[in-house]
Amino acid sequence: MGRAPGGEIVSVDSALVYRGLDIGAAKPGADERARVRHHLIDLREPWQPYSAAEFAADARRALDEIVGRGSIPVLAGGTGLYFQALLEGLSPMPEADPATRAAIEAEAAVHGWPALHAELAAIDPEAAARIHATDPQRIQRALEVWRLSGRTISDWRRESTPRLPYRVLKLVLAPRDRAILHERIARRFDAMLADGFLDEVRALRALPQLQAHPAPRDLPAIRAVGYRQAWEFLDGQGSAADFRDRAIFATRQLAKRQLTWLRGQLDARWFDPQAGTAALEAALRLFVERPGRR
Repeated sequence: MGRAPGGEIVSVDSALVYRGLDIGAAKPGADERARVRHHLIDLREPWQPYSAAEFAADARRALDEIVGRGSIPVLAGGTGLYFQALLEGLSPMPEADPATRAAIEAEAAVHGWPALHAELAAIDPEAAARIHATDPQRIQRALEVWRLSGRTISDWRRESTPRLPYRVLKLVLAPRDRAILHERIARRFDAMLADGFLDEVRALRALPQLQAHPAPRDLPAIRAVGYRQAWEFLDGQGSAADFRDRAIFATRQLAKRQLTWLRGQLDARWFDPQAGTAALEAALRLFVERPGRR
């Protein structure tokens, strides 16, 4: 779709925003980006934060620029929160505050994230029910919002920014046969290993900013599927075979969560890549040729 005349790809992938996450994130290479214009790739260093709100703002600017050139934006990726933030809007909650985040991280270093999750449960049971006790990024954000504003993150989420002012055609490409999906995941991971994925993670571990970080494995970039398991393996956790199995399993779980989220998009159209592209191409032509209709 992106290679079609006038098509430009807007990445909706929380791993592709980070520099240095290339092989493990299946980042488009220089040749691919030379053929097709890409947006929202390599925006941050792996130790820097990047929120869904920042993504939504960056993506809206990119869409405006693409449409202004008379081109067609193709939103491609699997980060559901990013899609939700862009298509449905986010609540105008407080921005990240480095001092508050540092204080929460210091508390977690002493008491552990499960203890902070228990604190969150007392403040905002609704959010605590959605957030796992081992999800430091979301626990930190929920507590940060409470401490900065005196309002729970659940309360803030009941407000939202305006929805995206463009027509959107939602397309899902996924094989109906789950075994085919699982086989592709395993084959892709083995190809990543052959391409030097572990060397890429070693290079990340050697970065002074990550070496100096008190908990690099808690950073969103390093928590990305594949990178987290590789980091643990290089820390000495398990054998190479264990690492491969854990990474493939984590990728399968991620795919399952993505498909579950996508099934909730009732206006999405599903296509099986195994069945060819004729139906997909027809849907695209209809959408482009009838600009006033969905």
